[in-house]
Parts: sequence; structure tokens; C-alpha cells
Amino acid sequence: MDKYALDDFREQLLRRKRELHGRLVQIEEDLEQPMNADVPDRVTERESDEVLEGLGLAGQGEIRAIDAALNRIEAGTFGICVRCGDAISPERLRAVPHAPLCQTCAAEIATGGR
Repeated sequence: MDKYALDDFREQLLRRKRELHGRLVQIEEDLEQPMNADVPDRVTERESDEVLEGLGLAGQGEIRAIDAALNRIEAGTFGICVRCGDAISPERLRAVPHAPLCQTCAAEIATGGR
């Protein structure tokens, strides 16, 4: 992969990481809000908190994947499947820039294959 493409992916990954960080800060602030005194409202708030917590965990997971992709860029292995060593298609990287696996390996793992 050429330097310009890597620079584009790096910038895209960093931009997404900043966006996720901002969302995580907002989630933290929302979760720290005091509970409503009204019992039915507290139930609704608790359900909303569970959704926020799930979104927060997903965001943290994506940040870890982005950091791993940034490390692969620095190591010179970005765009190479970490499982089989084949190239990850440009189409897949455009769709999921932090993808560590080629489409074949991702599908095998998703279906429980080896």
C-alpha cells in the first residue's frame, strides 16, 4: 500500500477515534446524572443507562481496534490479514478501516470455521 493511502487511512482512523472519544465522554456525563425520585421514571432511566453502557462498551472496543490498526500502520503490516497473511481488499478497508482480517477469515470466524 502506498504512503498516501496509508496517510488517508491513518487520518480516517484518528478522526473516528476522536469522534468515539467525544461520544464516550458524553455517555459518561449522562450516566453520572442523578436518578429521578419517581420510581417509574427511575426504571426508564435505568433501562436507558443499560443502553448507554452497551454503547460505551462498543465504543471502547472500536477504539481498541482503531489503536491496533494504527499500530499496524506504524509496523508496516496494515492491510495484511493478521490471521492468514493475505492482503485485505481495499473495498473492505474502505468500509472498515480498522479491519484486522480479510473477508475470507472474517467469514470463517463468524461461521465458526477454522
